[in-house]
Amino acid sequence: MSSSTLLEPTAFEAIGAPWRIGVGGAATPTSSLGAPLSADDRAAVLARIEQFDRDWSRFRDDSLVARIAREPGSWSLPADAEPLLDLYERLHAATDARLSPLVGASLERLGYDAAYRLLPAGDPLPAPRWQDSLALRRTPAGLVLDTAAPVLLDVGAAGKGYLVDLVGELLVQRGLPDTVVDASGDVRVRGERSIRVALENPFDPAKALGVVELRDQALCASATTRRAWGDGLHHIIDAITGRPVDAVVATWVVADSALVADGVATAMFLADPARLCAVFAVEWVRLLADGRLEASAGLRGELFA
Repeated sequence: MSSSTLLEPTAFEAIGAPWRIGVGGAATPTSSLGAPLSADDRAAVLARIEQFDRDWSRFRDDSLVARIAREPGSWSLPADAEPLLDLYERLHAATDARLSPLVGASLERLGYDAAYRLLPAGDPLPAPRWQDSLALRRTPAGLVLDTAAPVLLDVGAAGKGYLVDLVGELLVQRGLPDTVVDASGDVRVRGERSIRVALENPFDPAKALGVVELRDQALCASATTRRAWGDGLHHIIDAITGRPVDAVVATWVVADSALVADGVATAMFLADPARLCAVFAVEWVRLLADGRLEASAGLRGELFA
């Protein structure tokens, strides 16, 4: 097949990020990500993303998160909530409470709010303590969140990765078991295909610091140079201090799910990798602020520096 007949994956913008989705196995004569979605499958994917955003976004007034921020009470959570909040509980413990879904108000104080003011409104604001602010109840009808006071949740540490998993699961249900879902660097590969993914240099996106190989796995990345809006101001917050972290510049994590990869990639800014690897089955790379590049011994790939 000539290059002029190669098919491109489906591409679109959603939740503030570019997405690319390809379908088909290793023998599919397409680009490295696969063939495009059908119109019906694309519509189903966009509807699933919209549903997740309507539940979990702190940037829209009609979301469940916005309602929880306006008044205390008992809130029945969506069916997809338990894996997400279970991961947050584990990450909260593994980082000694430095990673928390309660950093929404901390981010707003720094200017990263629904209006994108991008100007701090005061000194850094530590996140409220989990045990003082919310409780999770597992009931026959599903997960219930009890809050004693209004609280602004932010699931940015793992939410996009989880949505990548959910989109892939949706496509499996629609008869598409071999897929690559890429949401701006959060990638989940399903099926027999193996792909190689470059680790983007956060200071020069035209260059790579290395490459990893994925087969039926996920790779998620996080960097302080993404969603940064001022000197030392970015979206990765230490919940205890309310301040952006500064010792680590970028992380990459490979795991069996994008949910775990994304959450642990954020936790790598806040805790020692050895401690996280004692809890989660992951491989990882970290770029430190002093320029050192660290990686786990079992990483399937190559580092260039």
